[in-house]
Amino acid sequence: MRVKMALVLAAALSISPAIAQAQIQVLDNTGGGRGAAEAPSTASASEATPQPVCGTGEIAIAEMGWPSAAILANIHATLLRAEYQCAVRLVPGEPEATLASMATTQQPAVAPELWVSRQPEVWNGAMQASSARAAAPTFAGGALEAWFVPSYVIENNSGLATADDIIDHWQVFVPPGETRAELYSCPVEWACAIINRNMAAGLGLDERFDVVEPLDRFAMDGAITEAVSQRQPILTYYWQPNALIDRLDLVPLDMGGFDQGNAQCMAIRDCVPFGGSGFAPDTVVIAVAEWVFSDTPDIADYFARASMPLDEMNRLLAWQAENEASAEAVAQNFLITGRDVWQDWVGAADPAGDHLPD
Repeated sequence: MRVKMALVLAAALSISPAIAQAQIQVLDNTGGGRGAAEAPSTASASEATPQPVCGTGEIAIAEMGWPSAAILANIHATLLRAEYQCAVRLVPGEPEATLASMATTQQPAVAPELWVSRQPEVWNGAMQASSARAAAPTFAGGALEAWFVPSYVIENNSGLATADDIIDHWQVFVPPGETRAELYSCPVEWACAIINRNMAAGLGLDERFDVVEPLDRFAMDGAITEAVSQRQPILTYYWQPNALIDRLDLVPLDMGGFDQGNAQCMAIRDCVPFGGSGFAPDTVVIAVAEWVFSDTPDIADYFARASMPLDEMNRLLAWQAENEASAEAVAQNFLITGRDVWQDWVGAADPAGDHLPD
């Protein structure tokens, strides 16, 4: 799963991780950080100088340039202000520069959507230096990259749930007047085009399926949209979070477990793997400066609970596209419609504070 990083930002969340990944370290939420105070010598000293929930300064949150990251930054900023009475500042962000700054200065305090497997050396260096670590995965509830079918295909074909099931349902995806089924892939210059062809071969689908590679992203989205508008069965590669997933009610198939050997073969043109494998995982985290854990543990706990369900982010992205809304407006929509999600994030926030209205 590796579409170019430029495509990820320009196309707002095109997800394609490289097969050969550097090791990404994961530390537990313990240990000190910048600005950690010396333990007071007596209980009375501790009582006399209680630590404020949000610390004594602003919490800077990186607002990246693609839709989901900008939405998350605005959501977290609003919740920290309303539920914890924090002073919060949004700062423009770019992945590599933001991560480098967190590694060296522990600022900004939070980057809600960092694809750290794409800067593994900087990320591992930041954690080894006790500058930053992952509070939680950014997203929850599904694979970032998969083969998708419209929900009506699932409803009409009992037993179709995984990539391994496709071979038993291949005739469903045969266009009228044709004898072979179709797998709709991504543009030929994308890395996923090679992976999809080899993945199909590894699953034994190459004798039944033609792999269709659209000219570009526009043609890809158009073909999927047209098929769904006519309620035609379509099997297509796609990624999430993405507005199209919600708008067309696409359902990801379970691609199976990740097999390192098969996945490495899938990334090489004309290499046929011995079997199947899910797409190579990408590591996407809520990156938090170490001082947040030591100085403001309640805020660190908030971010540890703040993984966004993928289906909810897909919905927010679709709402943004339909309403041509700003990231701030989408965040306000989530605060109204997504209370069942964010209420678990805030947990037992300061009961004396001015909370968001019910």
